[in-house]
Amino acid sequence: MTDLFLAITWNADPVMLDFGFLKIHYYSVCWIIAFVLGWYIMKNILETDKQDVKILDPLFLYAFIGVIVGARLGELFYNIDHYQNMPISDALIQIFLPVHPNPNSSAIFGLLQGYEFSGFRGLASHGAALGFLLSAFLFNRKYLKKNLFWLLDRVALTVPLGGAAIRVGNFINSEIVGTESNLPWAVKFERLISEYGDADVARHPSQLYEAICYVIIFFILWRIYKKTNRKYQQGYLFGLFFTLLWSVRFFVEFFKENQGDEFVAQSLNIGLNNGQILSIPFILLGIYVMMTSKNRTYQD
Repeated sequence: MTDLFLAITWNADPVMLDFGFLKIHYYSVCWIIAFVLGWYIMKNILETDKQDVKILDPLFLYAFIGVIVGARLGELFYNIDHYQNMPISDALIQIFLPVHPNPNSSAIFGLLQGYEFSGFRGLASHGAALGFLLSAFLFNRKYLKKNLFWLLDRVALTVPLGGAAIRVGNFINSEIVGTESNLPWAVKFERLISEYGDADVARHPSQLYEAICYVIIFFILWRIYKKTNRKYQQGYLFGLFFTLLWSVRFFVEFFKENQGDEFVAQSLNIGLNNGQILSIPFILLGIYVMMTSKNRTYQD
């Protein structure tokens, strides 16, 4: 580590454990932590609301599939050029399986020659949000049969801490890095991939900015849920969650390097990047749902 007032040097290996054909990345572990935290928070909520905790297992499955599939498809907004010229079979493998091309890798369980198990890489939060909304709708229709906002209000409390864990994983990976900075806490990411520029440049730790904001959002939502009657306004917590989370994402983007191809931003050319443009509809949706929640008040 260099002098704290000059910059902090970050050189962490993103691989936590390496078994040859199997590599366990810190980023993958952070995703596991996100789901585990969500499971325990949701269990507490269901017990508080006197709901059957048996729905947790199918809810977890629906959420996992919706988030992962949505996040991988959402990654196309950032890396469309990477996939568009490859055979469909290779594109599907890379999008939906937790493997990564490696010509020197042996077959995995006799299959996928030239790939190594690496966990999912490239998970877009906007796609994850849409994927979960769809999976929540399907889960609610089959199991809960309540107003969908009842479920979304409660799941909203489980997301911020998970999001914080994932951003810590991004920091460990030296990815989604910030723009150049001379602040005392600026970081030099020595393992920075070349597309972001010089690894010797001190940058905003934008991943940690988001992580800290997400923790704050969790405590705001948790206090409102525990200490007020807002949870009886169906959609209020979900709307507030969307408004706060995507507003944080929008403003932190000013301190980030652009990600991937940025083809949405380039197409619109309005001075915002992909992350900001894709966040605006979510912010507006959150405001609308929160402001109309008084029309959906109920009592236990």
